[in-house]
Amino acid sequence: MEPYKSKTAFLIVLSLLVAALVSPPVGACDWPNWRGPDYNGISGESDWNASWPDSGPKVLWKASIGTGFSSISVSNGKAYATGNTASKKDKSKGENDIIFCFDAETGEEIWSYKYANQLDPKYYEGGTLATPTVSGGKVYNVSKDGKTFCLDADTGKVVWQADLLADFGVERPKWGISGSPFVINKMVIFNAGSAGLALNKEDGSLIWKSSAGPGGYSTAMPFTIDGKKCIVLAGMKDILALDAKSGKELWRFGWETKYDVNAADPIVSGDKMFISSGYDHGSALLKISANSAEQIWQNKNIRNKMNPCVLWEGFVYGTDEKGELRCLDMGTGEIKWAQEGFGQGGVTIAGDKLIVLGEKGNLAVAELTADGYKPISEAEVLTGRCWAAPVMANGRIYARNAEGDLVCLDVKAD
Repeated sequence: MEPYKSKTAFLIVLSLLVAALVSPPVGACDWPNWRGPDYNGISGESDWNASWPDSGPKVLWKASIGTGFSSISVSNGKAYATGNTASKKDKSKGENDIIFCFDAETGEEIWSYKYANQLDPKYYEGGTLATPTVSGGKVYNVSKDGKTFCLDADTGKVVWQADLLADFGVERPKWGISGSPFVINKMVIFNAGSAGLALNKEDGSLIWKSSAGPGGYSTAMPFTIDGKKCIVLAGMKDILALDAKSGKELWRFGWETKYDVNAADPIVSGDKMFISSGYDHGSALLKISANSAEQIWQNKNIRNKMNPCVLWEGFVYGTDEKGELRCLDMGTGEIKWAQEGFGQGGVTIAGDKLIVLGEKGNLAVAELTADGYKPISEAEVLTGRCWAAPVMANGRIYARNAEGDLVCLDVKAD
């Protein structure tokens, strides 16, 4: 063989070998924003290990990220998380939010960005609420006080920043802005103001905004109805559907909850929308169009105080404020089963499995079925209060508690 051909063949083989070594496993998926790549709490990951010893899955790495309840985002080999440097017991380090970027495989800190922001422990530990959103090589984040940042995803360098309260006259809700940034087309949309606010994702300039009054606590969720790209978000006293491009209100459905806490994201399936809130309010199923919403049923069979349910094949799975993990028939609102021991935890679906992080740090995997709670594995992976839903990305489960203990668990298939 001629020398240059031999060298070329060698380089091709070497490149294939390197690609095989560094590529994620087949079926692996990133989790670049709140509720995952399709904004529904479902991972496309299917080939992973759901059976663990009593001690739990292998811990790949741990990190301390500060006080908060924001979840984790994973994109292009990096994991992003936030926390506040203060705690209810110790404010000696000052009250600052920090956005972290870690190597998703090793946990090595790649960069961090710190800015002043209050802990605000109003009847709970306080700290960060919104989850970072990764899109187009940028990280978008918003604090409970409306401080908004667009950072370079690789370096943490500030691309632009804004203050939703000072710059656009938005009124802060009682517990602060908690909805995560939602990126669509050229916009990044926030649940800020009475019915949302959209900024240009490239430079932070205003595209549209609603009136200044405080909003709800959910993240804007996308849906398409009658060929129109829309978003839905929970307002202070209503569920609101908006034209995504203009922010024009399409309809609103009255949904008044004690203390104005509508936090769980609505779930859309075709022309049906499932909504749920805590404080003994309950849930409802709506029939929706581009200009109206009509109630099909309403009951108190599940009350999502913070974390939303996840929909799978006509059934919703989530935690009720009573502390039970429940499965409901979305079409009728009937309880199919309930299991104690999860508090105000969060739910994620991956493959044909249900992944639940209980409020006390108990991580469980169960069969995804409406025929009863059928556990596969369970282990205590954290202590303290855990309200953030678990994240599944590239054969790893990420979980955090209020104090800022972040753990990355190896569940890659054997």
